Amino acid sequence: MSTQNLTHLEAIRKIKELSEKAKICMFCTELETVPVNSRPMTLQETDDNGNLWFISSGTSNKNFEIKEDRRVQLFFMNNSDAQYLSVYGKASVYKDRETIEEKWSPLVKAWFDGKDDPNVTVIRVEPQETYYWDTKAGKLLSLFSFVTAAITGQKTNNSDGIEGNAII
Repeated sequence: MSTQNLTHLEAIRKIKELSEKAKICMFCTELETVPVNSRPMTLQETDDNGNLWFISSGTSNKNFEIKEDRRVQLFFMNNSDAQYLSVYGKASVYKDRETIEEKWSPLVKAWFDGKDDPNVTVIRVEPQETYYWDTKAGKLLSLFSFVTAAITGQKTNNSDGIEGNAII
């Protein structure tokens, strides 16, 4: 596995690519508590600045936890393509109509009485530290490499994998 650290625009592109492809992450709060509080959350969007956006209920525990400590950790997994992303950042909760209008998705109707529901909030996570794991050639070729190594008795060098920091 090779290391490739990315900066600014390359980092934003990689964060956007991996997070939007995975779409669902484990959203962790109260990072100093053991065990860490985590729950699955669906990403609404990763914007052109690398910020990650989610819709959440104002009455959810995560919103209360963010109010006390804005530090969050997100773990995205796209197992079908062997792509993974860890994002540590600061979360902000928005309740204003303009942000809700902009980020609203009909898919979240299952949790709210429409976008005018008073409990609708939007969470923005601004990445501070990110780390990614990806395959250069895709999962199928990586799998082939591992199977070939197992059959021939040779160790794989993971040369088809790439990992690194993505620094905005």
